[in-house]
Amino acid sequence: MITLYGFAISNYYNKIKLALMEKEIAFIEEYVEPGQDEALLKMSPLGKIPFIKTTDGYLSESQAILEYLEDAFPAHPLYPADAFERAKCRELILHLELNVELVARRLAPEAYFGKTVSPEIKEEVRTKLEVALKGLPRLMILAPYALGSRFTAADVVAWPHLQQVSSTTQKIYGKDLVVEHIPGIQAYIKTVESRPYARQVAEDRAAALTEFFQKK
Repeated sequence: MITLYGFAISNYYNKIKLALMEKEIAFIEEYVEPGQDEALLKMSPLGKIPFIKTTDGYLSESQAILEYLEDAFPAHPLYPADAFERAKCRELILHLELNVELVARRLAPEAYFGKTVSPEIKEEVRTKLEVALKGLPRLMILAPYALGSRFTAADVVAWPHLQQVSSTTQKIYGKDLVVEHIPGIQAYIKTVESRPYARQVAEDRAAALTEFFQKK
């Protein structure tokens, strides 16, 4: 039995939760916030979420977790069998996380936590994001899934991250840069959310967000 630690407003948490569900791996959820408590650091070296507990120990960093799940539980594979197609799946994931999500994350303090991000950072992020988002249509097929007819790990990553970036850019710039630069992305999101497990993750995320903002 896998234990998934974190909380449902995190797009990285939802990435792993969706992967577990799609692969039909038994798991339980344990609410944990990031921090520097010594007990937490023994499970997650930097106090980050998500992380998981396996029969062999704890594992952190969402992409390492995703690939562990694929290796340890080969049923219901999320990666293509062909080596090149597998590499293309990883290529898209890396682009999404390094060049899109992590760039947009610099806006999160103002978008969600009532802090202020400088105009200079906003402009720098916007410039980098627009370049990265314009590159995504060269990698994403959207026919109907990210890499073609089959749901893969690329969708497990793209679905939560692009929604987060959409929300962030709408709050900061007054427009959705994801929709602006990726033709067909709204239909793609609807396609993913037609899957029962994605719907469940989305519902859990919505409930967690409502609870989070009620506490603020």
